[in-house]
Amino acid sequence: MDEIEYVWSVLGGDAALTARVARAARPEVLEARLPVRALASACVGACALAAAELAARRAAPGGVPAVRVDDGAVAAAFTSERHLRIGGREPVSFAPLSRLWRTADGWVRTHANYPHHRARLLAALGLARDTEDARAVDAVGSLLAGLPARSVEETVYAAGGAAVALRTPEEWASSEQGRAVAGRPLVERGVLDASPARTFAPVPPSAGALLPAAGLRVLDLTRVIAGPVATRTLALLGADVLRVDPPGLPELPDQHVDTGFGKRSATLDLTSDQAAFEELLGAADVVVTGYRPGSLDRFGLSPRALAARRPGLVVARLSAWGAYGPWAGRRGFDSLVQVGTGIAALEGTADRPGALPAQALDHGTGYLLAAGVLRALTEQSRHGGSRYVEVALARTAAWLSAGPAPDGASGAGRPHGVGGSAGSASADTGGTGGPSTLGTGSGARRVRAAGDAGGPGASPWLRERESPLGRLRYALPPVRFEGGPTDWERAPGPWGADAARWV
Repeated sequence: MDEIEYVWSVLGGDAALTARVARAARPEVLEARLPVRALASACVGACALAAAELAARRAAPGGVPAVRVDDGAVAAAFTSERHLRIGGREPVSFAPLSRLWRTADGWVRTHANYPHHRARLLAALGLARDTEDARAVDAVGSLLAGLPARSVEETVYAAGGAAVALRTPEEWASSEQGRAVAGRPLVERGVLDASPARTFAPVPPSAGALLPAAGLRVLDLTRVIAGPVATRTLALLGADVLRVDPPGLPELPDQHVDTGFGKRSATLDLTSDQAAFEELLGAADVVVTGYRPGSLDRFGLSPRALAARRPGLVVARLSAWGAYGPWAGRRGFDSLVQVGTGIAALEGTADRPGALPAQALDHGTGYLLAAGVLRALTEQSRHGGSRYVEVALARTAAWLSAGPAPDGASGAGRPHGVGGSAGSASADTGGTGGPSTLGTGSGARRVRAAGDAGGPGASPWLRERESPLGRLRYALPPVRFEGGPTDWERAPGPWGADAARWV
């Protein structure tokens, strides 16, 4: 089974529509041992096909528009944070304490980009939160060198921080969380009630572009990359996307810019402004959440609770490790999931763990989530029902590592030639296999330097424009279909600068 056919089947789409997708393959981009390029193009292609399908449902009487997926555009988008320039300035990437550390028995990865995670990491290790970065790196490195990796993982997590010990694919597959993830579909979908079928107003072309999500209101309760990529895509397609953050928890500035195209940004305290939130919810069509499973339930933001108050809603949820298993409530980021699920071991050497050429779990999962929302909207127009869509970075990682099976279950335990010792990898092997595997990856070619991940020819997929934050250089959206939009109408503005209300 072709990769996009697999994703489309998981999304419940009509198999015949995959004939509408054409791909421009560029083997030189997103090189890795694992088939990153195939995964990226499949996620984007399925999202574009879902957008074209919804466009046909609303405004394209000639049938579903043709979709074109160009690996060059996909690679640029999957490394968008590296291409971004704000007034000529390069973005800030990982913070000094977000890195791999050698421990007494292996490796551990920490994530401390956010100030509160940095403070919790230092507190967990008995260091003052105001320790200067250079001194903190030396102190943390010295401490961790004498500790077991999994002990560090548990200590930092218990303190509210983010750290994950390196595991091989076999170790992850045999873990309770690995087994829980492997048993789930790549995209989970369902119906919450028997609400009437959604009625769409016809959508005429706007500025020459079909906008399948025009007139829809998306309440964006996401952070970091994957969730904001999903809502950035819905904004591209015409949705009114309002991102809402807690006032005391600002997004990282450069990350906000990169994922903020097409949206408005507001702050709202759910503990004291519940009435304001209910007013937003009462007019929303889609709610997208990206916080840890269960963390928003106390505000009545579980899918069933939301649908009960707003029948006909589409609720989309993203998590790092999945909303199931012993790690359901754990914090996680792309870099941590790569380490925990064995990807870093697969992409590394005998001396050091490696990494994918892009934060492909984040970006790929973001496009899967957007595709799920678009398909839910199409199905609502036919069959009704409030609907939910759920994805997880760890589930996308399982697909990348082992390839999807026809029934949607993962073969996460299938070996990829990696030895049993942490941080080791055998001779280069690709993610090749029989039907239904992600078998069009770059095989034995090694990962290139991170700065080259966009590959030759990335510049055609970049654009510059003015914004309230200065002149921006950014990666263009890779989701393309005949007659559809090619860029966002709105540039990102300052974080939290917009009113918490619908236009």
